Amino acid sequence: MMDLPYRQAGTELCEAVTFLHSRGWCSGTGGNFSVRVETEPLRFLISPSGADKGTLVPEGLVLSDKDGVKLDDGLGKPSAETLLHAVIYEVRGAGSVLHTHSVWNTVLSSEVAAGNMELTGWEMIKGLEGVRTHEHTEIVPTLTNSQDMPTLARRVRAILGVHPEAHGFLLAGHGLYTWGATIAEARRHVEIFEFLFEVEGTRRLLHGNR
Repeated sequence: MMDLPYRQAGTELCEAVTFLHSRGWCSGTGGNFSVRVETEPLRFLISPSGADKGTLVPEGLVLSDKDGVKLDDGLGKPSAETLLHAVIYEVRGAGSVLHTHSVWNTVLSSEVAAGNMELTGWEMIKGLEGVRTHEHTEIVPTLTNSQDMPTLARRVRAILGVHPEAHGFLLAGHGLYTWGATIAEARRHVEIFEFLFEVEGTRRLLHGNR
């Protein structure tokens, strides 16, 4: 049986995932989501591989360590991208990591492919933690996707070092990774990024990439 603090964290995470699913940002089995439950050593609950994000429950979450090793005896298998979550926890000190597969973040990440997207001038950008003005330029690094998770995790670690102020990054053709000190903050970051991606995508449709 899941310990009470773990269950509380897992319940809050599943509630956040249910909301994101309702917005169409993690349809079907898309995306993966986690919450830190211990710091030393690192332990976090993460959505299992292949789980329908519309019906995720705390009992279905998987407990993982910093190496992506499953620590519980449940039936679930850790997401293939567990190592990416572990890197973000280690480098950013996050409390929760959320990865969405929306239409806009998938399309725009494919457009950028490998490089940086710059978001600026939009009032909603102030919803990102620590941002105080719409004149802020949010750099969203974009990495080419890979099924080689150890290699991809090293690339994520490197890009987070190059862009220490970034609130998220994109995997080309795959989606957004963002995080926060709490699940609520991470969920807010998803909402802000998804709004900004839709605005940016619409702007490009109307005016071209300029």
